[in-house]
Amino acid sequence: MSKQMTFALACMVVLSALVPGVAGYLSARMEAIEAAERNLRALEARLDLREARDARPVSFSAPCRRTPPTPRFQQVPATALDRHKHWPSEVPAWLPGLLKQVQNVIEEN
Repeated sequence: MSKQMTFALACMVVLSALVPGVAGYLSARMEAIEAAERNLRALEARLDLREARDARPVSFSAPCRRTPPTPRFQQVPATALDRHKHWPSEVPAWLPGLLKQVQNVIEEN
């Protein structure tokens, strides 16, 4: 047998094993993708049903006559916010008296 014939037969044997393997792998991947699509569609349908079931029209016994005002937030400059980040350097006048009262209560108990 010639070298060319041996090479051709070896290539045919490799291809005869490789082609069905690749075809099987690709078909399995396609089936997995299709199964994932079916599962996704089923989950979306269940979610749509759940949302439709939870979304019920609301009816009130009496119409709303007045809408409460929206709260207004005070606009504070950024420099004022920076000043209050840390404990103030001066101690409030009421703090020492409060601390003495707390200490007296603790000593009594």
